[in-house]
Formats: sequence, C-alpha cells, structure tokens
Amino acid sequence: MSHISRTTLSAALLAAPLLAGLTACGESDHPLAADPYDAMEQLSFGTAEGEEATAVDPDSPLKISAKGSDTRITDVVATDTTGRPLAGELAADGRGWRSTSPLAADATYTVRVSTEDGGGTPGRGIHSFTTRASDTKRLDVAFGPEAGTYGVGQPITATLSRAVPDERERALVEAALTVRSEPAVEGAWHWVDDKELHYRPEEYWPAHARISVVSNLEGLAIRDDLRGGSGKSLELKTGDRVEAVADISAHTMTVSRNGEELRTLPITTGKEGFRTRSGKKVVLGREAQVRMTGTSIGIPAGSADSYDLNVEWAARLTWSGEYVHGAPWSVGSQGVDNVSHGCTGLSTENARWFYELVKPGDIVEHVNGFGEDMAPFGNGFGDWNLSWEAWLEGSALGAEDQPAADRPEGRLAPRV
Repeated sequence: MSHISRTTLSAALLAAPLLAGLTACGESDHPLAADPYDAMEQLSFGTAEGEEATAVDPDSPLKISAKGSDTRITDVVATDTTGRPLAGELAADGRGWRSTSPLAADATYTVRVSTEDGGGTPGRGIHSFTTRASDTKRLDVAFGPEAGTYGVGQPITATLSRAVPDERERALVEAALTVRSEPAVEGAWHWVDDKELHYRPEEYWPAHARISVVSNLEGLAIRDDLRGGSGKSLELKTGDRVEAVADISAHTMTVSRNGEELRTLPITTGKEGFRTRSGKKVVLGREAQVRMTGTSIGIPAGSADSYDLNVEWAARLTWSGEYVHGAPWSVGSQGVDNVSHGCTGLSTENARWFYELVKPGDIVEHVNGFGEDMAPFGNGFGDWNLSWEAWLEGSALGAEDQPAADRPEGRLAPRV
C-alpha cells in the first residue's frame, strides 16, 4: 500500500466515530447530497426546442436560458453524434448560455445542462435537437491509397475538393480527419498544399498493423460560405516490414524483411548526367513489363544515350521514372559500375525475386550517392526524408494538439 493510500485510510478510520454521531445533519439535509432534480421545466433552448428542434438553423447560435427567477445554470456540455463538442460561454449571472463555435449542419446534438436552485440544490436537464442541412459550399475529402495491404512506409493522403489556405481553417479541417492504428503509434498530418495533406507516424508503421481513417468534416463550419462535406472512411493493413538499402558507391542493394537480412544483390544505378536520387522512396507500384524509351525523358532518338526497351520485373519508385528492374544488358556492370539512366538495374533473376517480394508502401533507400536528394513531395512519396520536427511544422495543429505533396495528374515517363 502506498504512503498516500495509508494516509487516506487512517484518516477515514479516525473520522468514522465522529461522523457516526452527526446524524442530525444527515445526507438528506445537505443540498449537494441530494439527487439532481429534473430541471427541464426551468430551461429554455430557444429555437432548438418544440417543433423547430428537428430543423435548427446551423448558422445561428444555440441559446439556453433559465426560466425561474431562482434557477442558475452552472454548466453546459453539448456534443454531436460524432463526439464533436460545441463550445460556449456562460453568462456571469448564470441566467444564460450561448454557443461560441458554429453548429454543424445536418447534425444531432445532445445537450446536458447542470443547474442549481436558490437553496443550492443541483438540477439537471438533457435535451436533443437536430440542425438542418446547409446550402453553403461543401468541402469533401477523399482518402488514399485504396483499401488493401501495404508496406510500412505507405503515407495516408487526404485530397480536398476546395482549397483551404487559411491557417485557422486548416486547423479545423485537420482536427476533423482522424487516423487510428492498432497497435497505436504517434502520427500527424502535413499540409502539402492548400488541397492535399499527408499523414505518417514519427517512425514507419508497425508491421501487420490495422489502420483506419475517418472524416468528421460533415456539416462542420469551415468559414461563412463553406462547410464540411462527405468523406468515405478507409481501412488499411500493413504487411511485413520490407526494406532495401541501395548503396550507390558500393553497387549493392541489401534487402531485409522484419529486420532479417535476406540478400545482398549487385546493382547498377545512374551514371554521370543521370544520377539516381539519394534518400528514402516508397514503392508506388509494380509492373511485370514496361516499355522505356529515351525520347520520353528528352533524350534525342539516335543519340548515344537513346534507348527503346521492354523492361521486365519493374518496381516503380518515382513518378518521373525511377524503377528497380531487370537489366540483363548491364549485368557486367552490376556490382562494379553505375551505367543506367537513373534506375536501379538488377539481373533478370534478381529483379524477379525483388519484384515478387515487394509491395506498394515498402521502402527503398539510396545512400552514398552523387545525385540530388529525393524531394519529400511531388515525385512519389519522399515523406520519410523529412525529420519528425520538420514534418510537424507542416501541421496546422501544434505538436501538443496532435492526436494519440502533390501527386501529379499523370505519370511521367520511365527511365532505365
């Protein structure tokens, strides 16, 4: 038993004989000891009661007032069915309460009001009402990727139907987009631009996790002419933690699964003028065969660097055309020299093994390179190249308020 527990118990035992003799002041005589009385007849909810209670104007504040002269409102707690609270302020004399945050449209609220009468006896009233739909513009959200199983590096994306440039409005939107995982991890949203957010944990997702993404935007007042709209929830899973570290200088790629090293493969990466980007990249997809042409990335046909190839066993890393793929024409250089146009080339056998192992969301990191760094956004998922501190700077919520990237319209051409 702790020191605090022993002290409390001792005090209770010493006080027991004294309390036993104080029967003249029993529980029934003390106003705070009584069960709360039903205060509903002493309260008015303005336009949110009676026949109007099913179609309350969401653009008008909720007003609660005490009817009886000796009734005082002491506390009000109002939430809608999604758990969103309605903020408000109590009048200094306790005779009224008024909401200070906008009501959500097309939402049902439950209001719990605490009161006391002139003698200090507590009362309680519970009231429900529903707001009508609003004819203002709607802010819809679409989550990505599609439902399925992904690698531990897969970010969550949220694409908005309208731009939200204002920081205060962004905070409202961000707080309404909820991500939960089992097991739980710390994570945060990052605003890529006015219409897109990405969500990631501080570290990679746990292997074999379940992730759910939910929008509580519906009906939420964002600004005078804009309210939250629809957003279909999303369920994801993660599989094994598969990581590949490609050492550009050593011409090798080491592949591990759940911390166990599986293979170290000889590779070739980008040569001078076509250097492979350094940094962490997320596998975007897989293609058993893809046609790669030099003209698609600006190399003149017929020049020394021109090519037109059907490439097998390709795992895409960037929208601009970096892959890990089979390159039988460069087997003599793999493990020795960098001769590609930016891709990571493997033998056909090794490329097929890698292709069959990885899935979208797995991590490929290029280290000890000579090229530019992988951008965080705009050319795939380079989200993990930002430190956690830098990631939080892209959130409209402060770090203490956190809950427990432009993707191009079309894909750019691949390179070899």
